[in-house]
Amino acid sequence: MDVVLFAVNEFKDNREVASASNLNPVSSLNTACLDDGMEVESAAYGEELRAAEQETRRLARSHYENFLVASVLLPARLRQPFYNLYAFCRTADDLADESASPQLALDRLAALQVNLDQTYQGQPANPLFLALSSTIRQFDLSKCLFDDLLDAFRQDQRKSRYSDFDELLDYCRRSANPVGRLVLQLGNCCDSQNGRLSDEICTGLQLANFWQDVARDYQIGRIYLPLDQMERFGVDESMVGQSATSPQLRQLLASECDRAEQYFRRGLPLAKTVPGWLAGDVKLFAHGGLETLAAIRKINFDVLSRRPTVSKLRQSWLLVRAMTRIL
Repeated sequence: MDVVLFAVNEFKDNREVASASNLNPVSSLNTACLDDGMEVESAAYGEELRAAEQETRRLARSHYENFLVASVLLPARLRQPFYNLYAFCRTADDLADESASPQLALDRLAALQVNLDQTYQGQPANPLFLALSSTIRQFDLSKCLFDDLLDAFRQDQRKSRYSDFDELLDYCRRSANPVGRLVLQLGNCCDSQNGRLSDEICTGLQLANFWQDVARDYQIGRIYLPLDQMERFGVDESMVGQSATSPQLRQLLASECDRAEQYFRRGLPLAKTVPGWLAGDVKLFAHGGLETLAAIRKINFDVLSRRPTVSKLRQSWLLVRAMTRIL
């Protein structure tokens, strides 16, 4: 999603982001058991971990996204864990959206799932998971959240239409909400209330990205607009493939943008219940999503003629206000 971290455009198959260097087992790694309380005696482990973390930093900094911009608001001690988490999400998203075929994506995601399972068993197989394993242990990150993300990415290879909004929400529950809960776990503040509020913001971000990227998604065979709402507004699938947005589709998008906005409004109180250093990020994400909706409205919902975006100037304005705590 582009607003948070899930829409990647730079990756191409010929770069093989998820090939040998990231997914294939690296036999030279010291994969001594990393369970809590166990001493890692090999001096080589520290060198390998530093090299792995350098790679996740490189991967993270090579992409300009709000997820990474937000890292400047974090305490220095949390930036590396943030990068390690991002690197996993970035890699999984690349595999899901940029592989040459759905079957190849499924095969690669299956390999990623095996590596994740091995990591939680104390046997990280490559630099990406070596770096992630350190963060998992340090913050006791829940495996089910990573599993949910991978499950959503696999679903994208098999499911391209959603009958109603409840089906779409179930997808958001796994494609977006786990990211927010993982960030809360990094901040040691993932209780039930904060988790619920975070879910509201993350679902809003995912929905905003859907309505921003109707044309892009259609080009790869996906329609996230609920079919029952398409029928309600008189939108048929052929309209989604046009070069300009029909009045019916504009009305549908107006309704869906209003619905997405409510998710941000309900989630914004999260900024008052998390540690102060995290509140800026919460506001940045939520207001970034609201700005995306504003950009869609600004072009009168004609998302098929051009992709609505938030200008770099506006993004910088949001970041400065978040940093100065006046957002």
